[in-house]
Amino acid sequence: MAPSSEAVFNAALSLAPEERAALAEKLLESVDSLEQDKIEAAWAEEAKRRIEAYRQGKMKLLPGEHVIESLLDETES
Repeated sequence: MAPSSEAVFNAALSLAPEERAALAEKLLESVDSLEQDKIEAAWAEEAKRRIEAYRQGKMKLLPGEHVIESLLDETES
């Protein structure tokens, strides 16, 4: 039987602060990788949606230079 999260937490508290920090980082990375997969899948779906909208004439493209200039103008205001 796997130990409960409470038991693991209590055991982790006995570690030195540096070891706890390293453990916390590893735990966060394991969760982040799961979230990263979801994020990448969502962006892939959004890219497909935008390509299809462009092909159907529902979306116009803007030159990259125009977009960057617009963003720079907004940050200067």
